[in-house]
Amino acid sequence: MVGRRGEIETTMSADGFWNDSEAAQKTVTELKRLKARLSPLLAMDEKVDELDVMVELVGEDPTADNVSETEALLGGVSSAMETLEFRVMLDGEYDVRNAFLSVQSGAGGTESCDWAAMLLRMYARWCERQGFDVDVVERMDGEEAGIKSATLLVKGEWAYGYMRAEAGVHRLVRLSPFDAQNRRQTTFAAVEVSPELDDAEGMEIRSEDLKVDTYRASGAGGQHVNKTDSAIRLTHIPTGLVVACQSERSQHKNRGTAMKMLAAKLAVKAQEEREAELAGLAGEKGDIGWGHQIRSYVLHPYQMVKDHRTDMEMGNTTAVLDGDIQEFIETYLRSRRK
Repeated sequence: MVGRRGEIETTMSADGFWNDSEAAQKTVTELKRLKARLSPLLAMDEKVDELDVMVELVGEDPTADNVSETEALLGGVSSAMETLEFRVMLDGEYDVRNAFLSVQSGAGGTESCDWAAMLLRMYARWCERQGFDVDVVERMDGEEAGIKSATLLVKGEWAYGYMRAEAGVHRLVRLSPFDAQNRRQTTFAAVEVSPELDDAEGMEIRSEDLKVDTYRASGAGGQHVNKTDSAIRLTHIPTGLVVACQSERSQHKNRGTAMKMLAAKLAVKAQEEREAELAGLAGEKGDIGWGHQIRSYVLHPYQMVKDHRTDMEMGNTTAVLDGDIQEFIETYLRSRRK
């Protein structure tokens, strides 16, 4: 990995590197990904070297200040080790990539649309905490409140590696603000996550396998782009996968983004099928079907968020819905590794 980084840096320093801007950008992107993989290891190596020096110094001059500094460095090494250990878990083919995150409301009308909007906000706040940038690719508002569907492009190193832990069905139990009798309601929303791929990375999508629909953009920002039918919806007929994009004024640009999203979904689907076949579980998709929720958010008659894959629970539902989901993500990824 270090050797490859050196090769890329040599290539980038050569004359004429930027003559082919498209190829140059791919090289720059690869270098960024290599640095992202190497950074925890290099940080660990640097802290261990510092600790070695301080241990020798304490042996020669065991003053309180030297001992205190050594203890602080030891804590830093421990923290770096935890980061390195966790990053080792993110060893999937696409884990270092940006991620497309889609939220889809389930059956239940306005109640479900409102729950989908709450999830979308939760993920936007989590991305903010992680320092990820977020672009709204597509958004379809509910008739009365909330959203029917929305897709975010989450940009940052390891975005897909983290966010894939959130794919599945999310269940909400609460007293409905849309029910005149204030009765308790249970509703669902589905989350899909796929990596952003570079130029579809070899994924071939035949035009005859596509159903293409155009429509006017709606939702936040729609007033700026909905003067023409610039929004695009693509349906991949063989698999039934559907993607949509309305973030640009140009239909051509929206189609390009939609094609990237579709290629990413097809890549994830192929990967899941390979993993299922290897595990002898082909055809089983229990954790992503309706009624097979991965996590429940209970706001009444008590407050609790429970991840059904790991049995992790948290009582502060307000914090969770405000984006405090990192512990759920890390616990799930650790359990998968085990």
